[in-house]
Amino acid sequence: MTDDDAVTDDAREPTPEERRALFRVVRGTPTDAELAALTVVLLAAAAPTDAPPPEPSAWNDRAALMRRPLPVGPGAWRMSARLR
Repeated sequence: MTDDDAVTDDAREPTPEERRALFRVVRGTPTDAELAALTVVLLAAAAPTDAPPPEPSAWNDRAALMRRPLPVGPGAWRMSARLR
């Protein structure tokens, strides 16, 4: 008996595909549907749950409908046409 015969599946070096895999099946023979269900559960568990709320859209900004105050003082008529 050589040293190569004594090496079990657990002690061998993983292949590049196995290192890249998110998880591996150690025992049993799951179906494709079972592996898909497990993948969905693991990805859902890893998803961040405390995501910040989305920024409000400028299209829904009601403040844009409000009229800006009119400028007062010398040269105010020039400032009334200036874009802000």
